[in-house]
Amino acid sequence: MSQILIDYYKAIEDSSAKMLDAAKLEDWEQVVHFEGTCAVLIEQLRERAAQEHLQPEQRAEKTRIMQRILNNDAQIRYLAEPWLMHCEQNLESPHQYLH
Repeated sequence: MSQILIDYYKAIEDSSAKMLDAAKLEDWEQVVHFEGTCAVLIEQLRERAAQEHLQPEQRAEKTRIMQRILNNDAQIRYLAEPWLMHCEQNLESPHQYLH
């Protein structure tokens, strides 16, 4: 049943949309949570895709879903960049220790 494969793509898209919503709220813990959800779904999809194949019309739907996922990812990266720069700066700055 190749519909199950499309359902995985839709679930990944849903999680990526939730990641984007969390990033817009600067809720980085939720971003990480939904990233983990995506990782699990992607692994399950890989296992299922080894056994099943999409029909031509489903491949077109998959392409549209993947484009939306990539768009979400680009927006998340854009929103996360200032946060990532802050982390880098904290890691690179010399630490002061109290003795």
